[in-house]
This record gives sequence, structure tokens and C-alpha cells, in this order.
Amino acid sequence: MTVLGSLAAAYPAAALERLRSSAEAEDMPWLEQDPWQTVAAVQEHLFPSTEDSPGAGDIRAIVYLRNTIDNPAADGEDKAFIVNGVGWLNELIAERHERAFSELDVSERETVLRQIEQSRAGRNWLSLLLTYLLEALLADPVYGGNPGGIGWQWLAHQPGFPRPPED
Repeated sequence: MTVLGSLAAAYPAAALERLRSSAEAEDMPWLEQDPWQTVAAVQEHLFPSTEDSPGAGDIRAIVYLRNTIDNPAADGEDKAFIVNGVGWLNELIAERHERAFSELDVSERETVLRQIEQSRAGRNWLSLLLTYLLEALLADPVYGGNPGGIGWQWLAHQPGFPRPPED
């Protein structure tokens, strides 16, 4: 935990603010619909941003996830499992809160996700989402996440060479 704290302190807050301002202008109407809206909210809960460190929104985790699982060469089981997980989560929330996950406060979100993780399927679903989150943080920006190498900068990581082509 100390290492991440040191990295967060070293990351320029001004760079994060510029990134967040430019991301707000993007047009992503698909993000207003499920499963994407709920998955984006879960990602943000699992990997929240702070003043000095990027979060799921900053690293465009939802864009990376959508690009990855919508790829025709991708494992269709991952997409089906993620979509089914959103269904399970929404059913649980409907029983207890009668609101969408994105409308719950932080404490309610944590409670619901802790309930989800009590089952093997729920743990696997959250684990899969975390795996894609970490990929979005560390992958080359050509894949839709880690814009401008923000994850690399935050972790003080030098990407490998050669990097993938833009196309």
C-alpha cells in the first residue's frame, strides 16, 4: 500500500485534471445503457479515482472492456459471463433498493458487491472485471484504455518495444 501511496503522490494532479476534462467531451451513447452503465459503475467502485491517482474512468476501463469483449476473436464466454453478472447484480439490487447500481451511494454499493462475492460465481465475476481493469491500466493505448499512457505514468512504467501499430 505504501508503494501505491508514493506513486499517487508523485503523479501530477494537473495531468489528471486535463485528462478528465478531455474525457467528458467524448460521445459514448452506449454507456447510458446496460450492461455498460452498470459495469462502468462497478469498475469505478472497484478502482476509484483520487485527486492524485487515476481511476477506472480515467483509464477508460469500460472502453477497453467493450473493445476487448466485442472483438470477434474474443472469448464469447467472458462477454456472456459479464452480461449475466450484470443481470444478477440488477436482480439483487431490485430486491433490496429499487434503484440502479449507479444510483446507490458508496456504502450501498459496497454492501451489494460484498453480497455478490459470497457466491463462487459472484467472486469469479468480480475477479474477471478486476482482470480487465488491470489490463486497461497496463495495456497499450491502441486498445482503448490507458489513454496517453496514464497508467504507465502513474506506475512509472516504461512500455516495451516495439509497441503495437495504431491500426
